Amino acid sequence: MDVISSTFQLFIFPGFLFFILLSFLFEWVDRKLYAAMQRRIGPLYTGPLGLLQPIADFIKLIKKEDLTPKYSDKKIFNSVPLLMCALMLTVMLILPVAGESGVISFTGDVIFAIAAMTLFCILIFLAGFSSMSPYPLLGAERAVLLLLGFEIPLMLSIAGCCIASGSIEVSAIVSWQASHGWNIFGPQLLGFAIFLVAIQAELERIPFDIPDAEQEIVAGWMTEYSGRKLALIRMARNLELVFMSALAATLYLGGPMGLAPHWAEGIAFPVYFLLKTVAILLILTIIRGIFARVRIDQMVAFAWRYLIPLSFLQVALTLIWRLI
Repeated sequence: MDVISSTFQLFIFPGFLFFILLSFLFEWVDRKLYAAMQRRIGPLYTGPLGLLQPIADFIKLIKKEDLTPKYSDKKIFNSVPLLMCALMLTVMLILPVAGESGVISFTGDVIFAIAAMTLFCILIFLAGFSSMSPYPLLGAERAVLLLLGFEIPLMLSIAGCCIASGSIEVSAIVSWQASHGWNIFGPQLLGFAIFLVAIQAELERIPFDIPDAEQEIVAGWMTEYSGRKLALIRMARNLELVFMSALAATLYLGGPMGLAPHWAEGIAFPVYFLLKTVAILLILTIIRGIFARVRIDQMVAFAWRYLIPLSFLQVALTLIWRLI
């Protein structure tokens, strides 16, 4: 029975299938809200209210012709989409969906999450660099600048949560919030704002969609990808959106924990997880809808002049708060 239960958790709920379906749902919510903010309809015809449109788009891309540039580094070019999906599906397993811990939990899993986010950015660079084409290469270079600018405040904002709870384990941070209150109510409020800005940049969403600005460099580092490979990249980006939103809900909003009778925790905790994660997604979509793209020099200046100093201030405030 333990083997069957572990297999179910790994592949069905709250494992790979759950997160893949959730990524399609998040894409639908994101597109619907973004369309509404621009007075458009958004997905409408495929499924109720267009709910199945992301899945239909994925299937359509898989069926399209899959091309590989003649002078590209074919091994890297072809392997990056698979590695992106594998990386995101693996790191998803640390997210607490139905309890204090995820499918896998170990001391230092917060560091594993940070490393996975950094590795994903490196894969983006490799995708553009291996294409051996000017537009993807320019997009890859811009992605590296984003990495250098926003990884530091992202890590420092997460460090604040770890300092407040006294642990670098996701389950311990969730447990601490269950007994002391959400991290957002305290010195971590500033860290929460910094985290949201940083993940908006990590996700390359407006106003930080500089690496794949379609008006400037066609589609950036993804320009040469098509067919199955592009479908996998799109799914990996949707999984990354789910992961970042869920990580924010876990670190600052108590994860799946909430008021519920003991007998209903198995249902209530996943519902709390979804509600909090969708709330983060809505904030990210609103930011995407109300801002215009910044220039690359504006992005670098904003990160190094303002966001990084504020991140250090937030860590200092957390240390003082914990001592008091």
